[in-house]
Amino acid sequence: MRYLVWKRPISTTRGSVAKMSQLNHVRSLQRGIAILQIINQKNGLKAAEIAAIADIPRPTVYRLLETLEQMRLIVKDQTSDSWRVAIHAKSLSSGFRDEDWVIQTAVPEMVRLGRQVLWPLDLVAFRNSVMEIRESTHNFSPYSLDHGMVGLGLPVLGSSSGRAYLAFSPDDEREHILAGLSVELGVEPPFMTVDGPLEKILEECRDLGVGFRREGFRSGTMSISAPVVFRKRVIACLTMVWIKSALSFESAVASYREPLIEAANRISAQVEKLEYEIEELGD
Repeated sequence: MRYLVWKRPISTTRGSVAKMSQLNHVRSLQRGIAILQIINQKNGLKAAEIAAIADIPRPTVYRLLETLEQMRLIVKDQTSDSWRVAIHAKSLSSGFRDEDWVIQTAVPEMVRLGRQVLWPLDLVAFRNSVMEIRESTHNFSPYSLDHGMVGLGLPVLGSSSGRAYLAFSPDDEREHILAGLSVELGVEPPFMTVDGPLEKILEECRDLGVGFRREGFRSGTMSISAPVVFRKRVIACLTMVWIKSALSFESAVASYREPLIEAANRISAQVEKLEYEIEELGD
């Protein structure tokens, strides 16, 4: 893989001090991006290894690593002195291509499914170390206890959407997220939840085909969440919430698991179709 590394020209034309300063800023930016790319690809490198791969002097690498750490884009493993991409770096890829497209395609499906199941639905995406509600039918559901849910951040480990995101993401991405959460939460793995060990919960999620929450941060409710997958990545999760005194977990899974998964799959297909159409327009 090629990395965007600034190479000093053999000869330079004379210019003002301001021009040279601008060029130095550009070079630092390019080198910083190159380092971030390398760490993202290798996931666990020491400074000397990064310097060798990027062909950048070690003092410069140390300085740029410190800057990237201050920006919360990378974290240092204190036991091995290796650097990894931090959870906040994912915000760099949370652009129009993923989240905004899925919102456009998800809303019609959420309205259709909401009319069928009546319980409130949320479209949730990973952002800045939490699962953020991007769209919701809480305002329209006759069974909702909440309103104004859009923008609310849910815990990754304790929400059905967070568990769906972790359970159905590729192994390297899941390990990456958990490593970042470990640093941010100050908790060493193995992780424990109110429902039991996280690894056991994620296995159960894969068996069911959905993330789930029986207990946790929202007392009085339960939820299940189906992943929306695009190019083998979970780009959002479709969640149904219900009042646990009105419906048992087993009954909800039996009645609503399949419709929820089918709706999430249709959203995935629509995102892929929209991507194809955009690419066709660009040709």
